[in-house]
Amino acid sequence: MGTGLSEQLTRSVLKAPGFWGGLAVRAFTRSWGRDVMLYTGGVSFFALLAVFPAIAILIGFYKLGLSISEVSAQAAALSDLLPKAAQNIFQGEITRLSNASARTVSAQSAFALFVGAYAAHRGFKALLAGLNLIHDETEPHGFFKFNLLAFFVAIFAFALFTVVSGAVVTVRILAHASAAAGSPMRSGIAPLDAFLPAVGLVIGLTLLYRYAMSHRTPVAWLPATAGGLVATLMSVVSSWLCAIYVEQIAPLGATYGSVGAVVVLLIWLSWNVNAIFYGGAFATEMELAARAQAVADQELASVVNLSERRAIRRSRP
Repeated sequence: MGTGLSEQLTRSVLKAPGFWGGLAVRAFTRSWGRDVMLYTGGVSFFALLAVFPAIAILIGFYKLGLSISEVSAQAAALSDLLPKAAQNIFQGEITRLSNASARTVSAQSAFALFVGAYAAHRGFKALLAGLNLIHDETEPHGFFKFNLLAFFVAIFAFALFTVVSGAVVTVRILAHASAAAGSPMRSGIAPLDAFLPAVGLVIGLTLLYRYAMSHRTPVAWLPATAGGLVATLMSVVSSWLCAIYVEQIAPLGATYGSVGAVVVLLIWLSWNVNAIFYGGAFATEMELAARAQAVADQELASVVNLSERRAIRRSRP
């Protein structure tokens, strides 16, 4: 089924003039013209609630096998993923946990595990429910299956985030070592610092759209990959616009005071969640376009076959 849809898109739909522009407009209508904003708020709130417990869990995990300097380097890589206006509160918490004893961090990590697991599970449930709404899923999952799916998606996302952050730190260490040795390889390694998080996000979102957005059959690879690419691009652009907004257009520190960094983080989260939902809408519209093209091809084939049969009948004596 998924392969057939991908072939339809590749052979005919993508060749249509104005296809991508019309698809983008329909995806925007699908993701913004419904009750998706309610799910955006839910995902953003629970993501904010899970951020700091996740920091404690990661720092506790890193302290089991890394030195303090390596933990600080890993934490710096994590903080770079956030907007600059929100990095202070993030880095302050990381510094406190990095300098604390392993016993203290372990105790806090154990408590954070319960809080973070609750918030992450609820956040991913809201995310999956929003994607199901966007994909026009009329028959919801059962209670047990839906909670189990949200649990596995959360585990995979946390594992992917850990791997990507570790890869970023490795690239930075290699770049620093190359610079210290005067090797020209540093210029080739440095761009990977910003490229790896984007690659990890594309992979994660592609798998999310393919396996978690549809109840009946997996979404075809081509729409899922296109949705992942579009969502990643929108996430990068929205993060950049968020930084401009909160740092140059509307500094939030004067309005919100000491909680300004939390507000910035919440704005950044909501914009990125909107990007994820838009990617899901984009993939859904690609699927619908492929199915419409398949129906049109079948109708055309039936008309041709009917014409051929009439011609054969007329040619008979």
